[in-house]
Amino acid sequence: MKEVIAKYLEYLQSVKNSSLHTILNYRRDLEQFLAYLSPPGTRAPELTGVTHTIIREFVAHLHDHGLAKSSIARKLAALRSFFKYCVREGRLKENPARLVPTPKLPKRIPSVLSAEEMNDFLNQLGGMGPAASGLRGTSKKDLLLPPASAVNLPGRKSHSAPAEEGLLLRRDRALLELLYAAGLRVSELTGLNLADMEQKERILRVRGKGSKERIVPYGAKAQEALEKYWPLREQLREQTYPTSSRQGPHAEAVFLNYSGRRLTQRSVGRIVKKYVRIANVNWDLHPHSMRHAFATHLLADGADLRAIQELLGHQSLSTTQKYTHASIRQLMDIYDKAHPHA
Repeated sequence: MKEVIAKYLEYLQSVKNSSLHTILNYRRDLEQFLAYLSPPGTRAPELTGVTHTIIREFVAHLHDHGLAKSSIARKLAALRSFFKYCVREGRLKENPARLVPTPKLPKRIPSVLSAEEMNDFLNQLGGMGPAASGLRGTSKKDLLLPPASAVNLPGRKSHSAPAEEGLLLRRDRALLELLYAAGLRVSELTGLNLADMEQKERILRVRGKGSKERIVPYGAKAQEALEKYWPLREQLREQTYPTSSRQGPHAEAVFLNYSGRRLTQRSVGRIVKKYVRIANVNWDLHPHSMRHAFATHLLADGADLRAIQELLGHQSLSTTQKYTHASIRQLMDIYDKAHPHA
């Protein structure tokens, strides 16, 4: 069974082109199931010996140990996918996990800022000066800046912290504008290369889940912010690639950190949280919130659901449909506030 799991994981990578995140999670889930089947001192049953009853007992075991329903559902999805592969390869006649029901999950409607709130938030960034980006207790770690003495941007002999922070403000505004303008996942944003951008047409070539490509437009506000960021990007890149070759794993990345390397997903999360604090608003905003806002605001202004599905890169329309619930809830909030007999 261990060998079959290894072949299945290879299949996910080479044939299904699954993301590294999915493969790592499925490996962990299947190894946990295998450990459950074979406690220390015992031998795991043959593949054909795994029944739906055993899988039900495994699910009950996870529930007894306090695992969240969403985590149990994911582990069950991993088992279903694995045994489906085994059936396809002729190792099993039927999928035992198919008969095990998925735990019922509560429907979660994403919390979305209104178009006015999002517009005000992004406009605040446009009006910030260098000093503003360092206010209200923001730490150097949050700003992704090294100590002032360690910064060495070309062409600048001395550097004050507010000046450095003001430079990175240009990058951060471009990053946030593009997240909202194109509805990108944070992994898609950090994975963007210069070759993926058609600036004249304002179009991105985005690699989504499973390395599937899609074309996404972006607006004039994002373009304006990017144009202000490009000179800074050149300075950051020259720190890491001072020679004429300009070749390296980070040389083509659109968004760079202070050391000239590709910005990480975790760093983007910290950047979003930082500007929520600076704006002094009580929002639970994270990078994916910008994607939710993108979809909900398009839908509210009459965009076709199929078109939104294409822009978001969703494989299934049902995934996109959750934004209809968010849009309806927003309408209800407006009604409750505005209607005299609400």
